[in-house]
Amino acid sequence: MQTARRNEELISEDLHALLISLGTIRRVRSGDFLFSEGMPAEYIYMVKSGLLQIGKLSEDGKELTLRICQEGALVGELVLFSDDATYLLNAKALKESEVYSISKKELETAFMENSLLAFEFMKWASNHMRMFQYKIRDLLLHGKKGALYSTLIRLSNSYGIEQNGGILIDVPLTDTELASFAAATRESANRMLNDLRSRSIVATDDSGKIFIKDLQYLRKQIGCEDCPLVICHID
Repeated sequence: MQTARRNEELISEDLHALLISLGTIRRVRSGDFLFSEGMPAEYIYMVKSGLLQIGKLSEDGKELTLRICQEGALVGELVLFSDDATYLLNAKALKESEVYSISKKELETAFMENSLLAFEFMKWASNHMRMFQYKIRDLLLHGKKGALYSTLIRLSNSYGIEQNGGILIDVPLTDTELASFAAATRESANRMLNDLRSRSIVATDDSGKIFIKDLQYLRKQIGCEDCPLVICHID
């Protein structure tokens, strides 16, 4: 059975309908960027289909992935109500994707006419800012190993399917993509994953997807505070 999401993580039907009514469909080919860091932020996007990777490049060229977004996820949302805003992160399609492209100005106008939906959106955006802060905290306090462990926990909350003996992370990620969540090299991430496999904490199925056999071990290693799912997820 798929891991359930709590209601506070989901936008309301009214907000969802507003975003669709203002949006136009844009297609993004696998490997292409929807937007890049520093570009003028004139639109926000809602994923219609596909998979988007949201991340940032460090000064030394290392990639840090912050989110993996699928259907229903909002991206570029933190620039709303900001003058002369630019995108703070990069958004790249991991596979062929479609998004609703929503004019920032049109959405701001709609929110000024509907304070309830504006408040809902601001609350949702605030939760995502807290999520980013916790991810950075995990990396700073626990290093690359802690960042990888917390990523596996978050992936299990977002894409986990409960099966006998554990949780299958039902999303395709290459070793390089997984390593980027911890700002680590592919070789370093492989060593950490191999260590977890040797301890029977995780396993890999025939399709290459990760199966978590002992989630409590990962939680214990990083002093998991059992944050609500509104904070502890990957998308």
